[in-house]
Amino acid sequence: MRKYILTISALLLSAAVLLAGDGKKYGEEITLKETTKVSEILANPDKYEGQKVLVEGLIVNVCEKRGCWIELASDKPYESIRVKVNDGEIVFPMEAKGEKAVVEGKVYSFEVEQEMECSGEEHEAGEGMHKDVNKKSEADACCSKEKTTKKVYQIKGLGAVI
Repeated sequence: MRKYILTISALLLSAAVLLAGDGKKYGEEITLKETTKVSEILANPDKYEGQKVLVEGLIVNVCEKRGCWIELASDKPYESIRVKVNDGEIVFPMEAKGEKAVVEGKVYSFEVEQEMECSGEEHEAGEGMHKDVNKKSEADACCSKEKTTKKVYQIKGLGAVI
Protein backbone atom coordinates (compact mmCIF):
# COMPACT_ATOMS: atom_id res chain seq x y z
CA MET A 1 0.00 0.00 0.00
CA ARG A 2 2.81 2.38 0.90
CA LYS A 3 4.42 1.73 -2.50
CA TYR A 4 1.21 2.78 -4.26
CA ILE A 5 0.93 5.97 -2.22
CA LEU A 6 4.54 6.88 -3.02
CA THR A 7 4.00 6.18 -6.73
CA ILE A 8 0.84 8.28 -6.85
CA SER A 9 2.57 11.08 -4.94
CA ALA A 10 5.46 11.05 -7.40
CA LEU A 11 3.07 11.19 -10.35
CA LEU A 12 1.13 14.07 -8.81
CA LEU A 13 4.35 15.96 -8.10
CA SER A 14 5.51 15.42 -11.68
CA ALA A 15 2.18 16.58 -13.05
CA ALA A 16 2.24 19.65 -10.80
CA VAL A 17 5.73 20.57 -11.98
CA LEU A 18 4.79 20.05 -15.63
CA LEU A 19 1.55 21.95 -15.39
CA ALA A 20 2.89 24.78 -13.28
CA GLY A 21 3.24 27.78 -15.52
CA ASP A 22 6.16 29.21 -13.60
CA GLY A 23 8.72 26.62 -14.76
CA LYS A 24 11.08 27.62 -17.55
CA LYS A 25 10.97 25.26 -20.53
CA TYR A 26 14.05 24.21 -22.48
CA GLY A 27 14.14 22.29 -25.76
CA GLU A 28 11.28 20.13 -26.93
CA GLU A 29 7.93 19.69 -25.21
CA ILE A 30 7.81 16.90 -22.68
CA THR A 31 5.61 14.08 -23.94
CA LEU A 32 6.03 11.31 -21.36
CA LYS A 33 3.71 11.21 -18.35
CA GLU A 34 5.34 8.64 -16.09
CA THR A 35 8.64 9.38 -14.36
CA THR A 36 11.45 6.88 -13.92
CA LYS A 37 13.60 7.06 -10.81
CA VAL A 38 17.25 7.92 -11.43
CA SER A 39 18.21 5.14 -9.00
CA GLU A 40 16.27 2.64 -11.12
CA ILE A 41 18.14 3.71 -14.27
CA LEU A 42 21.50 3.46 -12.49
CA ALA A 43 20.63 0.06 -10.98
CA ASN A 44 19.50 -1.39 -14.35
CA PRO A 45 21.17 0.72 -17.04
CA ASP A 46 21.08 -1.94 -19.77
CA LYS A 47 17.30 -2.15 -19.40
CA TYR A 48 16.96 1.58 -20.12
CA GLU A 49 19.70 2.12 -22.69
CA GLY A 50 18.18 3.55 -25.87
CA GLN A 51 14.86 4.18 -24.12
CA LYS A 52 13.19 7.55 -23.70
CA VAL A 53 12.68 8.38 -20.01
CA LEU A 54 11.26 11.16 -17.88
CA VAL A 55 13.33 11.89 -14.77
CA GLU A 56 13.16 14.51 -12.08
CA GLY A 57 15.55 15.71 -9.45
CA LEU A 58 17.51 18.55 -7.95
CA ILE A 59 20.12 20.08 -10.23
CA VAL A 60 23.42 19.62 -8.40
CA ASN A 61 25.73 20.83 -11.14
CA VAL A 62 25.66 22.77 -14.43
CA CYS A 63 28.26 23.00 -17.19
CA GLU A 64 30.10 26.25 -16.55
CA LYS A 65 31.46 26.65 -20.09
CA ARG A 66 28.46 26.20 -22.40
CA GLY A 67 25.50 25.15 -20.25
CA CYS A 68 25.46 21.92 -22.26
CA TRP A 69 24.74 19.57 -19.34
CA ILE A 70 23.14 19.40 -15.94
CA GLU A 71 23.61 16.80 -13.27
CA LEU A 72 20.48 15.61 -11.49
CA ALA A 73 20.52 14.17 -7.99
CA SER A 74 19.01 10.74 -7.63
CA ASP A 75 16.28 9.75 -5.21
CA LYS A 76 19.05 7.86 -3.38
CA PRO A 77 21.91 9.64 -1.58
CA TYR A 78 25.26 10.06 -3.39
CA GLU A 79 23.84 9.15 -6.79
CA SER A 80 23.35 11.41 -9.77
CA ILE A 81 23.03 11.25 -13.53
CA ARG A 82 24.21 13.71 -16.14
CA VAL A 83 21.82 15.08 -18.75
CA LYS A 84 23.80 16.13 -21.83
CA VAL A 85 22.38 18.21 -24.67
CA ASN A 86 23.80 19.22 -28.04
CA ASP A 87 25.90 22.36 -27.68
CA GLY A 88 23.84 25.44 -28.45
CA GLU A 89 20.50 23.66 -28.86
CA ILE A 90 19.70 24.02 -25.17
CA VAL A 91 21.72 26.20 -22.80
CA PHE A 92 21.15 25.58 -19.12
CA PRO A 93 21.85 28.66 -16.99
CA MET A 94 24.22 28.46 -14.02
CA GLU A 95 21.36 29.80 -11.87
CA ALA A 96 19.56 26.48 -12.38
CA LYS A 97 21.88 24.85 -9.85
CA GLY A 98 19.82 24.04 -6.76
CA GLU A 99 16.53 24.09 -8.68
CA LYS A 100 14.21 21.16 -9.31
CA ALA A 101 14.05 19.87 -12.90
CA VAL A 102 11.95 17.47 -14.92
CA VAL A 103 13.83 16.17 -17.97
CA GLU A 104 12.89 13.96 -20.89
CA GLY A 105 15.59 12.23 -22.90
CA LYS A 106 17.17 9.00 -24.07
CA VAL A 107 19.52 6.92 -21.93
CA TYR A 108 22.83 6.14 -23.62
CA SER A 109 26.27 4.90 -22.68
CA PHE A 110 29.87 5.45 -23.68
CA GLU A 111 33.25 4.11 -22.65
CA VAL A 112 35.80 6.19 -20.78
CA GLU A 113 39.39 5.22 -20.23
CA GLN A 114 40.74 5.49 -16.71
CA GLU A 115 44.08 4.78 -15.13
CA MET A 116 44.31 2.53 -12.11
CA GLU A 117 47.16 2.55 -9.65
CA CYS A 118 48.09 0.05 -7.01
CA SER A 119 47.33 0.71 -3.37
CA GLY A 120 50.04 1.76 -0.94
CA GLU A 121 50.00 -1.73 0.58
CA GLU A 122 50.82 -3.34 -2.78
CA HIS A 123 53.65 -0.86 -3.25
CA GLU A 124 55.11 -1.53 0.21
CA ALA A 125 54.88 -5.29 -0.31
CA GLY A 126 57.04 -5.00 -3.42
CA GLU A 127 59.65 -2.70 -1.90
CA GLY A 128 62.95 -4.26 -0.96
CA MET A 129 62.37 -7.27 -3.19
CA HIS A 130 65.20 -6.20 -5.53
CA LYS A 131 68.47 -5.04 -4.06
CA ASP A 132 69.95 -4.05 -7.42
CA VAL A 133 69.06 -0.37 -7.92
CA ASN A 134 69.45 -0.72 -11.69
CA LYS A 135 66.56 -3.20 -11.86
CA LYS A 136 62.92 -2.21 -11.71
CA SER A 137 61.41 -3.37 -8.43
CA GLU A 138 58.14 -5.23 -8.14
CA ALA A 139 56.82 -2.18 -6.33
CA ASP A 140 57.54 -0.04 -9.37
CA ALA A 141 56.05 -2.68 -11.65
CA CYS A 142 52.86 -2.95 -9.60
CA CYS A 143 52.46 0.80 -9.54
CA SER A 144 52.71 1.34 -13.27
CA LYS A 145 49.47 2.85 -14.41
CA GLU A 146 47.09 0.35 -15.93
CA LYS A 147 44.39 1.62 -18.28
CA THR A 148 40.92 0.21 -18.07
CA THR A 149 37.62 1.27 -19.55
CA LYS A 150 34.44 2.03 -17.69
CA LYS A 151 30.92 2.31 -19.11
CA VAL A 152 29.21 5.57 -18.21
CA TYR A 153 25.47 6.19 -18.56
CA GLN A 154 23.92 9.56 -19.30
CA ILE A 155 20.70 10.96 -20.65
CA LYS A 156 20.62 12.82 -23.96
CA GLY A 157 18.30 15.64 -23.00
CA LEU A 158 15.50 16.48 -25.39
CA GLY A 159 13.35 18.74 -23.24
CA ALA A 160 13.31 20.06 -19.69
CA VAL A 161 11.28 22.15 -17.28
CA ILE A 162 13.18 23.85 -14.45
